Amino acid sequence: MKNLIISLSVVAALLASCSPATDKKVEKNTSPEAQKEVVTSKSEPVKIDPATLEIPGDFSTLVPIDLLNSKSTNVHDKYGIEFSGNCYSCDLTSLSITKKQIRWTNVCDEKDTFEIDDFSYSNEGNKTIFKTPERTYILTQIDKAPVYELVIEGKKLELKNKRISKYFTTKKALQLFTEHDCGDFEG
Repeated sequence: MKNLIISLSVVAALLASCSPATDKKVEKNTSPEAQKEVVTSKSEPVKIDPATLEIPGDFSTLVPIDLLNSKSTNVHDKYGIEFSGNCYSCDLTSLSITKKQIRWTNVCDEKDTFEIDDFSYSNEGNKTIFKTPERTYILTQIDKAPVYELVIEGKKLELKNKRISKYFTTKKALQLFTEHDCGDFEG
């Protein structure tokens, strides 16, 4: 009988300690920063509907560029057309991204392409992230010129006769960047 009374007393004490009035007292005694954290953790995350998420229109015509002069403060002199990939070896690839497809195309042969149809994408500030089952492509706008940096994570992407550049710009903006004359290479 004595054990039953003690057990009931413990249960009653536990129930009393879990009452809503006690919780309110604890929250009133917390610091303002802690209260903000509590509110933040209880709020629902904002979900963006993938159907309304847009891929920037510039991504449909990205062309490869290279870092030519890292010390230059003028972005159009700092980046420019890579000579060997466009003129000599002709192995660079341009990039086109739409809602339905990621397409890598050899800069010298528009028929030489590699296409990816199965991907998802999201935006995080100046980054657009494209995910496929094998890898993640992160395209970050690093300058308003526009200059984009591409990082590929996951399984190595090996494409025949299509070398992927680290930097890209739009086809429209390409004429503003430093160009090399291909001369006799006819690239």
